[in-house]
Amino acid sequence: MHKNITVIEHPVVARDLSILRDKNTGIVEFRKAMARVATILAYSALKELPLRESVIETPITQTKGSEIDTEVIVVPILRAGLSLVDAIIDFIPDAKVGHLGMYRDETTHEPVDYYSNLPDGVSDGMVLLVDPMLATGGSADDAIGFLKNQGAKQIRFISLICAPEGLERITKKYPDVSIITAAVDEKLNENAYIVPGLGDAGDRYFGTT
Repeated sequence: MHKNITVIEHPVVARDLSILRDKNTGIVEFRKAMARVATILAYSALKELPLRESVIETPITQTKGSEIDTEVIVVPILRAGLSLVDAIIDFIPDAKVGHLGMYRDETTHEPVDYYSNLPDGVSDGMVLLVDPMLATGGSADDAIGFLKNQGAKQIRFISLICAPEGLERITKKYPDVSIITAAVDEKLNENAYIVPGLGDAGDRYFGTT
């Protein structure tokens, strides 16, 4: 596996992936499991954040403290990427949030752009690009290219489940982008859905069909 791919192996993640994959899981439990996995993925993605030293006063004495020394910008690929945002900003509350709007053309399976709104700091900060599923890699490819054109230099891609086809596409084209995921599945089917996957993550999270 490519050196920039991190697959999180943890009992809680394994349990929650089973909840997410189960077609009988209701919307409440689906959302809760999604949030738990997103938090663990964010923990891994941000473990190398730079720190600067500060001075704080405890109730007892003065001591050294630490502050995060860079901007963190969370960028969901709309719409499904929104399902990961709340849990990540609970983990790092001062993160900024941008948005990239894309949808998949059901005939070509390629992404179509329709919206973008990014905060300041993308060029110097740590950008967490989030989308629960990396299937063909088309949307991620498009989003990473867009972020790089906006000056982003540090990009981490967070996804619950990845297909080998999407991973190959992104690692070949963007070898500097780290990918943090909970699972690498078997393949894509003829409709470009991940197998075994969990269906359409956005539909299941938002309660749409």
